[in-house]
Amino acid sequence: MKYELTSRSALILIVFAQFLGTSLWFAANAVAPEISQILNNTGILASITSAVQFGFILGTMIFAVFSIPDRFSPSNVFFYSSILAAGFNLLIVTLPMDLSMVLSCRFMVGFFLAGIYPVGMKIAADYFQKGLGAALGLLVGALVLGTAFPHLLKGLELDFSWKRVLWFTSGLALLGGFIIGFFVPDGPFHKINPKFDLSLLPKLAKVKALVSAASGYFGHMWELYAFWAFVPILISFLSGNDKPGGSESLLSFFVIGSGAISCAVGGWIAQQVGSRKVAEVALTGSGICCVLLVFVSGMPNWVWIGLLLIWGSLISADSPQFSTLVAQSVPAEYRGTALTLVNSIGFAISILSIQLAQFLLKWTQINHVLALLVLGPIIGLFLFRFYDRN
Repeated sequence: MKYELTSRSALILIVFAQFLGTSLWFAANAVAPEISQILNNTGILASITSAVQFGFILGTMIFAVFSIPDRFSPSNVFFYSSILAAGFNLLIVTLPMDLSMVLSCRFMVGFFLAGIYPVGMKIAADYFQKGLGAALGLLVGALVLGTAFPHLLKGLELDFSWKRVLWFTSGLALLGGFIIGFFVPDGPFHKINPKFDLSLLPKLAKVKALVSAASGYFGHMWELYAFWAFVPILISFLSGNDKPGGSESLLSFFVIGSGAISCAVGGWIAQQVGSRKVAEVALTGSGICCVLLVFVSGMPNWVWIGLLLIWGSLISADSPQFSTLVAQSVPAEYRGTALTLVNSIGFAISILSIQLAQFLLKWTQINHVLALLVLGPIIGLFLFRFYDRN
């Protein structure tokens, strides 16, 4: 049985559930060294990360093509997706270990995360006509914190086995699904679009405000997940260690998790100056951090740690504001479809940057590789402004 909620109460529950559900995203990344050792296969980090991204891309594309978040109750979609994502995460623990099984399970986790992350934003948007930027700032902040959480578990060195990390994150996702499924009804501004319309996606592609917001988001996505995926390796390189350990994992948590604070603060600032301004400043700042990364190797620890914390904050802060602009660019009955479509394309772009980074690591150092992520902010900012003027 679901209860009537105020928008504030609903947002608190959605944010908490989003944090719990998205803890699945990088759960396998946090235990990738252990899995690599069991499989006697080094260098699987990019493959594990990309498997989730591929699954998420396919999931969001199917959700968008069939307008699932708009044709059905988004709360129910979130609930069932959480159960299925948690289940596939647990199969890694219960099935005989081999690389194809791990990648297949992570692919399916990503597929059903499509019913958690963008659908969570859709649910929040259905509770807010005003203040959406602040609401999504908290919501995406929960995603960022959920992404960072497995690094905290590993960094605290609580003698958790890799299996316990996967069991624990699956339990969190189940709890998040039950919170939404039983306590958060569809919002008062939710509008059902019962029709299946294959021409909807081409129609949305002609909305210039949507294309502008999506372009900025795509530039942001070229940078974001490649940075997150390689943060432990980058920290090990800058600290002079051969491979990530407990201290590197703990610092990875703070670097990634700093984005949770910036998303929330950026959402509050967006209420004063607008989502567009916050998104532009954050994307510009993260691009500058890409370039500065080339110069911090060999410097005192406080210099590069400070840079990574600033970068971790800026690289996340624009995401909820671009998503706000996407949600505001289309009628309410198409909002879920637009959000999932933009997410799908954005995560496809993230796979390209992750794989390119993995390839370039064979030829050059990690700080030089990640400095090339500046291409995303440059192109994203140009297209964001170009389409906004036309």
